[in-house]
Amino acid sequence: MPDAALEVRPSKNHRQVLNVEGETLDVPKGWSLLPPGDAALSRRIKKDGPTWTVIEMKGRKRFSRGIWAPGERIEALKRERASECRDPAYQRKLNSSRVRRAKLQSDYALKFEASVLSFLDFAPEHQALAEALAKAIADHAVPVGSGTVARTQRIPIEQRAEAATIAWMRHQTTAYDHMVIPREKGKRREVRRMLARRSKQLLERYRRDVALPIMTACPLRAALSLRKKTEVNSSRSDNEAGRSHQEQPL
Repeated sequence: MPDAALEVRPSKNHRQVLNVEGETLDVPKGWSLLPPGDAALSRRIKKDGPTWTVIEMKGRKRFSRGIWAPGERIEALKRERASECRDPAYQRKLNSSRVRRAKLQSDYALKFEASVLSFLDFAPEHQALAEALAKAIADHAVPVGSGTVARTQRIPIEQRAEAATIAWMRHQTTAYDHMVIPREKGKRREVRRMLARRSKQLLERYRRDVALPIMTACPLRAALSLRKKTEVNSSRSDNEAGRSHQEQPL
């Protein structure tokens, strides 16, 4: 078993794990747990020999809880990694990669926002609202690590934009987050579909080429207004914290 690369689940006992069949396995003697966080080191540990990758499932989401591997191998690769990180050439390469990733992320954010705006397809008189809405949805969905549908590559960007819009509206313009949904199979999916229909009906009102009154009670406008207030309050808090730090006696 120690010669095989396995995906396992955590157990109550630190030196034990569960395999995919639910059987308890003892962690081999001399093995240590490498915590998650260093992707490069994790890839090397897996490539260098047998490992047990600990994955905790919460609903459909997977969370890494580290990698079990021979302790000596982990320490050796850590030293190798530390030596590499001190190399100026590596730092230049790392900085170049960061700049490239930042550029790709910025380009994708603009492309995704444009796709959301295209999906909204509001009538010309509601264009300002559509642009504000597209930016709010993109700001929420696009960041790396957000875990939203915008980060997947399995479906076209047009479908990602639609799904992200409906998801944002579900959380921002409905009472979904405060609903008590029965723990019955398919019930949550049923509620989501019902709310999605309502969201699409609301969007359709703004797509019609007719004049609509400026409704302060409109869920879209209310959500954007709340977002703006939150940003203003956050900015004020940051400024006050900065002034407080500057006023500290030396």
